[in-house]
Amino acid sequence: MPRPRRERTVPAAGPEKLVVLMEQHLAWMLAQNYSDDTVTTRRSTIGYFLAWCQERGLDEPAEITRPILERYQRSLFYHRKANGQPLTFRTQNQRLRAVKGFFRWMARQNHILHNPASELLLPRLDIRLPKYVLTAAEVEQVLQQSDAGTVEGLRDRAMLETFYATAMRRMELVNLKVWDIDQERGTVMIRQGKGKKDRHIPIGERALAWIAKYVADARPQLLMRTSDDGTLFLTQMGEPFDRKQLTKLVRRYLVKSGIGKVGGCHLFRHTVATLMLENGADVRVIQELLGHSQLSTTELYTRVSINLLKQVYAATHPAAKPLFDELAKEAAEEDDES
Repeated sequence: MPRPRRERTVPAAGPEKLVVLMEQHLAWMLAQNYSDDTVTTRRSTIGYFLAWCQERGLDEPAEITRPILERYQRSLFYHRKANGQPLTFRTQNQRLRAVKGFFRWMARQNHILHNPASELLLPRLDIRLPKYVLTAAEVEQVLQQSDAGTVEGLRDRAMLETFYATAMRRMELVNLKVWDIDQERGTVMIRQGKGKKDRHIPIGERALAWIAKYVADARPQLLMRTSDDGTLFLTQMGEPFDRKQLTKLVRRYLVKSGIGKVGGCHLFRHTVATLMLENGADVRVIQELLGHSQLSTTELYTRVSINLLKQVYAATHPAAKPLFDELAKEAAEEDDES
């Protein structure tokens, strides 16, 4: 008699791996309308954690406990970069927040029974002021370093003027389109800025004049190698800038100016906010200009603005008065007594 055939059974699916769940988590973020930059950053920060887990043979979410997460947190504290420097507490905080968000998502999606990261304490963030802020005279010195007689120099001057006039972020400038500039109303439309938020902000007449000159004289020459998709500021290859290119460009002009201060595109945001505060602008107006979602972020610049504090200090603190004024006052009192 023929032997009875045994039915093949499908093996039960094993527990999902952390790497697979990370991809599902990132896909969920995209479906929730998180920006591409946010998802890319989340992939990188969670990736550090997964690499650390794989080195220790940890592949499944059920294997991750709170003590293991605390070990990872300590490893971040003791980690040293290639230059021997430790990770900043801000970087540590960012990586741990990504891990907490990952495990919170897994718990909500029932991939794990409980969230081991729910009570993980993040390191406290120190409040750091901008290292450098430019004066109005120093800004003018930086702006004058570009050679407006060349195509690239005219483009660079228009970009620097735009940074100074609007205090926009570098990616907001990269994504500007020609039609986002309203010459008649003196405004610029920031589309899909940080947090995918649009905002309408003013721009100065001088910056508008430089942009108009760039669009008329330089941009057509940069477009000779590529088709026109409407991007306002273009590289020599006729393509949009990336963030690193823009940072290098601004840094080069700062060094060339010889003012002794270093920085990148964000330095203009610090400078504009500080100068406007010192000239009497309301902090909420500056919040709208910068596109900050939290007023506390904008209030950081009130600590940078020192002129008002100096004026009050000079008017009220006894030690602020010059020594010769005190000596003159004492001499006058002695003359009156005699």
